[in-house]
Amino acid sequence: MRIPRAGRHAAAAAFLAAFAFVGCSRTAPDGGQRAGDLAVDTAFQKKLQEQLLDAKPGTVVEIPAGSWHLDRGLSLRASGVTLRGAGLDKTILSFRGQVAGPEGLLVQASDFTIEGLTIEDSQGDGLKVNDGENITIRAVRIRWTDGPKTSNGAYGIYPVKTRNVLIEDSQSFGASDAGIYVGQSKNVIVRRCRAEQNVAGIEIENTIDADVYENVATGNTGGILVFNMPNLSQPGHSTRVYKNRVEQNNLGNFGAKGTAVASVPAGSGVVVNSNTKVEIFDNDVLDNRTANVIISSYFSTGYYSDKGVEPGYDPYPKAIYVHGNRFSGGGDSPDGVDLKVLKTAMFGLSGRFPDVLWDGYADPKATGAAEARLCVNNGQAGVLNADGPGKYKNPRMVTDELRCDLPRLSQVNL
Repeated sequence: MRIPRAGRHAAAAAFLAAFAFVGCSRTAPDGGQRAGDLAVDTAFQKKLQEQLLDAKPGTVVEIPAGSWHLDRGLSLRASGVTLRGAGLDKTILSFRGQVAGPEGLLVQASDFTIEGLTIEDSQGDGLKVNDGENITIRAVRIRWTDGPKTSNGAYGIYPVKTRNVLIEDSQSFGASDAGIYVGQSKNVIVRRCRAEQNVAGIEIENTIDADVYENVATGNTGGILVFNMPNLSQPGHSTRVYKNRVEQNNLGNFGAKGTAVASVPAGSGVVVNSNTKVEIFDNDVLDNRTANVIISSYFSTGYYSDKGVEPGYDPYPKAIYVHGNRFSGGGDSPDGVDLKVLKTAMFGLSGRFPDVLWDGYADPKATGAAEARLCVNNGQAGVLNADGPGKYKNPRMVTDELRCDLPRLSQVNL
């Protein structure tokens, strides 16, 4: 079983400023710079950069409707700034042919709001926010317009080491790592978003207190991921994944060869890896061809750091509670030779994995501890222990053993 490593550590610096252009720039004058096959809106870019460098708390940057072509990334350091477009279908910042600054927009500031615009075809990440608090990302679309490609940027929407984060009514398409990613953060809500054609659709990594709800994750390699990875600034816990539609995440993995994300199995619905206190409920999860839900440990990721694992890192999933979901289809064509052989051996050529696939790794020191249990109390949904520790030699159904309940997690309030 191969599950992805999540996220990268981020750094970012950025600039924005109050500014409003009337109308839309069309083409650069003869002799002007060009970004690939698109004319760079040189005057727009220069003025925007100058204004954004001067941004102060309270600044509202208004970007009017139009398709604006830039060849250099933007960044923001001033706190208390709002960047506002005319709508995600109306204001488009295109970085196709970008020659400087791999990200579309880098933000290292607090009390930041961005809304109503599209960032597309950045060389690297679309929107990265680092080390800030009180972050609102609303009605923002990140996309790579040539579709899923290994050369696309790694992350679409990417807050890391942040606090009090709201991502709502936003979209990401084509990221070669994760479309909507929140890492090493606290107090997070991701709601009413759409992630499609990414390697990982929505990913919560090493984050404390997150609510992920009313989203659609479809057509990705993996739909919604909740991870804890080693050697990061904090371990994560307490994530609720509910009222989402996680459907047909069967896209072939296009992550860069040799990266951890390249090991995500196509056909993964909701995946929990090495995390603690994760509640998955009231979701529609269907037709994910490896499994609708995967619960796994660090030992199944295929990712091992050259630096080793820091003391105290807990590689085991604990206190995972799956209940009240609506499952259908899926599990009929798992990705990877090991899983294909396992599925056929247990369920036949025309059979399918049950809705919940567990790699079988459990902390021997916590065996029997009520607070560390895996509980799947979800009607007819079955659970397979794949026996990862035994190299899949003794898999078995454990549906009845894991039919239990855990305390409900609390709502996240920003």
